[in-house]
Amino acid sequence: MKIRVLGCSGTIARDCRTTSFLIDDEILIDAGTGVGDLELSELIKIDDIFLTHCHLDHIAALPLMLDAVASLRNTPVRVHGLVETIQSLKDHIFNNQIWPDFSKIPSINKPFLQYHPLNIGDVLNIKQKKIHVLPATHIVPATGYAVKSIKPETNYWIFSGDTAHNPDFWNTVNQMPIDALVIETAFSEQEKNIAMLSKHLSPSGLEEELSYIKSSKSYPIYITHTKPAAINRIFVEVEAINKRRVCAQLDPYDIRWLHTGQVIELPII
Repeated sequence: MKIRVLGCSGTIARDCRTTSFLIDDEILIDAGTGVGDLELSELIKIDDIFLTHCHLDHIAALPLMLDAVASLRNTPVRVHGLVETIQSLKDHIFNNQIWPDFSKIPSINKPFLQYHPLNIGDVLNIKQKKIHVLPATHIVPATGYAVKSIKPETNYWIFSGDTAHNPDFWNTVNQMPIDALVIETAFSEQEKNIAMLSKHLSPSGLEEELSYIKSSKSYPIYITHTKPAAINRIFVEVEAINKRRVCAQLDPYDIRWLHTGQVIELPII
């Protein structure tokens, strides 16, 4: 299973794209600005979009993407998200003011867009993938996702989504065989108060979250959603987490940094 990083920044700047991951060319996790780098031929292949929440950096490309591919498809694009996320799309995006209501165009019986509501804890089988809807703690209703290939079988790729302190997330993922974890760290310690107010993680929050890992097997931990203005501070502060672990005679985490265009490949079991 291949996960292509289309965007992993907390906001835009040159060479920065907001959150979006393409799984095996067919499933999109979030629809941030990175989607706009795909060729039209690639956009057409995407049948299912799973949204973590309704914030603009995670849905910005969705209206334009649908506009680009709708007339070229024979079936609607399926957008999956929490009930609250879907309602926000209906009320504030596809409302015939900001953007046409593609769930009724060209007709209610044959629309360009179909909504598929999710609940935390749902498990779906789509396109030979098993997708778990994970809890997240954010200022709007939000989710994370765990995705694995069924045929051929892989372990899980885990995405925290936008979240603050989230023990329920770990209660779930600690029971899964994991090959990669993508977790947000949006702010540096200098902006720790903003991180707490907006329910994001700073490096100290990340360190607390990682302390919940119970797996005896080490797996890569990819940092995402960093703000471009703070990336250098965040890098230094995250690197310090492992220095403290070494001083405490603990094994360091396998911490890595995401970048646009990166491909994470999960091996077949």
